[in-house]
Amino acid sequence: MSTQNLTEVLVGGAVLAGAIAFAVYATQATGLSQSSAGYDLGASFRSLEGVSVGTDVRLAGVKIGTVTDVALNPESYRADTRFTVANEILIPDDSAVVISSEGLLGGNFVEIMPGGSPFNLEAGDQIEDTQGAVSLISLLVKFVAGSGESE
Repeated sequence: MSTQNLTEVLVGGAVLAGAIAFAVYATQATGLSQSSAGYDLGASFRSLEGVSVGTDVRLAGVKIGTVTDVALNPESYRADTRFTVANEILIPDDSAVVISSEGLLGGNFVEIMPGGSPFNLEAGDQIEDTQGAVSLISLLVKFVAGSGESE
């Protein structure tokens, strides 16, 4: 094998090793490599704007799970959502679920607001107290339309 071919093989191997190292780092940094050990909960929302499968589920700003399924209920016209919560996190059965925003330019996420009940939700339970996404554009339209009425 000539030195030019050997150099090409070594450079190609180095590039391939770098790509593999980057892929491993990316999966660890994004949390894709974390096991999905957790229990399944459900909620039904009027508006699920900005939330899809893979969206974070947070409690006190800490990621505790992921949205696993989103479907439109044809009878109630609400967005039925399933999500997982880490096994070590116990959610009181009177908790609320809210679609929150990370800011003006940030995305939405599912936030669990814990209640005070001594009883906890179990796998497969449905959370009844929900608040859907608030559309920033509709709020701005209401603000602009209502600004001239106070005079």
